[in-house]
Amino acid sequence: MPGMVLFGRRWAIASDDLVFPGVFELLLRVLWWVGILMLYLMHRGKLDCPGGVLLSSYMIVLLVLLAIIIGTVSAIVCVSMKGTICNPGPRKSMSKLLYVRLALFLPEMVWASLGAAWIADGIQCDRTVGNGIIATVVVSWLIIASTVLTILIVFDPLGGKAAPGAPLGPQPLDSRESSQLLSGLRTAATSVWETRVRLLCCCIGRDDHTRVAFSSTAELFSTYFSDTDLVPSDIAAGLALLHQQQDHARSPPEPTEVVTHSPGPFQEADLDAELENCHHYMQFAAAAYGWPLYVYRNPFTGLCRVGGDCCRRRTTDYDLVGGDQLNCHFSSILQTTGLQHRDFIHISFHDKVYELPFLVALDHRKESVVVAIRGTMSLQDILTDLSAESEPLDIECEAQDCWAHKGISQAARYVYRRLVNDGILSQAFSIAPEYRLVVVGHSLGAGAAALLALMLKSPYPQVRCYAFSPPRGLLSKSLYEYSKTFIVSLVLGKDVIPRLSVTNLEDLKRRILRVIAHCNKPKYKILLRGCWYELFGGSPEDLPTELDGGDLTQPLLGEHSLLVHGSPAYSFSSESPLESPTKYPPLYPPGRIIHLEEEGTSGSCSCSPAARYTVRWAHESEFSRILIGPKMLTDHMPDILMRVLDHVVSDRAACVSCPAQGGSSVDQA
Repeated sequence: MPGMVLFGRRWAIASDDLVFPGVFELLLRVLWWVGILMLYLMHRGKLDCPGGVLLSSYMIVLLVLLAIIIGTVSAIVCVSMKGTICNPGPRKSMSKLLYVRLALFLPEMVWASLGAAWIADGIQCDRTVGNGIIATVVVSWLIIASTVLTILIVFDPLGGKAAPGAPLGPQPLDSRESSQLLSGLRTAATSVWETRVRLLCCCIGRDDHTRVAFSSTAELFSTYFSDTDLVPSDIAAGLALLHQQQDHARSPPEPTEVVTHSPGPFQEADLDAELENCHHYMQFAAAAYGWPLYVYRNPFTGLCRVGGDCCRRRTTDYDLVGGDQLNCHFSSILQTTGLQHRDFIHISFHDKVYELPFLVALDHRKESVVVAIRGTMSLQDILTDLSAESEPLDIECEAQDCWAHKGISQAARYVYRRLVNDGILSQAFSIAPEYRLVVVGHSLGAGAAALLALMLKSPYPQVRCYAFSPPRGLLSKSLYEYSKTFIVSLVLGKDVIPRLSVTNLEDLKRRILRVIAHCNKPKYKILLRGCWYELFGGSPEDLPTELDGGDLTQPLLGEHSLLVHGSPAYSFSSESPLESPTKYPPLYPPGRIIHLEEEGTSGSCSCSPAARYTVRWAHESEFSRILIGPKMLTDHMPDILMRVLDHVVSDRAACVSCPAQGGSSVDQA
């Protein structure tokens, strides 16, 4: 629901968010009250010491004060449980209860200060009583400090711009006052978000690229969040409901291109060949992460294997390779790729905003010069990811309207300049002129590798690119079609990154607004049910939403109550992904897409009892919506992807006698 209005300003917390913190405080206060009561009843005969009367009075007043606080907190919890996310009417008394609760902090602080003063003067009474008073004072100040911290967390810097009587629904979009207000809110929101980003990234430099990335990130966040009146718990509840709704409607129709066309022998052979190439080149994409990923994959032996590079310098070996900031990385790269020192042309772990680490090596097995670009692993990389505006990509190709993700495009240009202007590729091909060029990467590195391959296509016509878990919001439609001839992307399961774009995020926001507007259960029940469903599973048939045959009908109150002065990008009736703002046009993933999907053991080859995967060519439209689930993040991890690739390739090799399972998803969905 919209954030609460207290003291004339909006706060980033709703009136139905106080159930869990209230229950926690209530449990703590009741235990505290019982402990003080038992202490008083058991030791009141020992309070005839100097200052004993004061201590007795202190405990009696504390018991009364705690009882009043327990009653107030109980009322807050009961009221917070009422209503639904979009029906705050039953909770209209919450603001008054909170004013009372905050007022009770004043006598509590006074009493805690008095207790601290008495402790400082020394207590001559029974030691048990003294320890009880000390514990009381400590607990009092801990609760006060946690309350102050909570207030700072839920403080909304833009809250003062929301008047208590301001209408919650959208205003007419042709109203000059409404347009000016919305523009002012977004400008202020951009400034607030930029301040937050600067604080979070205070440890990185302040060069021109960093300042541009700060502004781009702030504008992205303000554009996405400024037109809705949601608090974080609303988003969490919406995601929980969407996951259950998604599992409830488990069999969405596949795109026509996938369902109606069975794979021919050529497609099947091509899939096997490209899958084997992906399995081979994924080692280089993983090696680009250096020693952190290697140690993570080998927790017991990794440190011992790469420790030599950290503790001593092997000058002769290092002289064979150009680059910078190798540190502990070289040994892990050798272990991951299985190559020799002389096979590496250049290794760079220079890491700044729009400037990614990369390596260049000679792969004699595939007779290729491999350029591997590292994925996201630092704050600088995150800022590169979040610079999500589109900018024109100046390349020599037949495609029209060549646009790409700004941050990743800048990173690809940096690697291009290093490879071409510094003569790195020339050096590599002077050693192996008959080799072909292959560019690989994972995650952010996959996006940069795809754009780099587009840039290198003209001087190196035989270039190939293997993009592992690339971001969806990367290329314009024309570039996506053009890239199919030389770029292959690999996506595992429900990985969120290949489905992540501004367009899809807008669609996710619309779905969250609709599902919580249709919800007929209180938020705390949704969150409890969601946690149970994620941890232990269950039947999604019991999801607490108003469904009619799996389709959302009219909302209980309406999505309009969750918008701030209307959003020009928001549509209540459209079931298609939302149109993005002009600055964020729809973007697409690179190349042809191989999709690895986990499937049940029934109907599959029984050569291995382990989890099995369907391998097939997929259409980009299958990744036009973000899927919610526990594996949406783990499926993106490079170590998980490497394990699955190892299993899939070995399984397909061992099960050559089984029916083909790579081309069509119709029989295996």
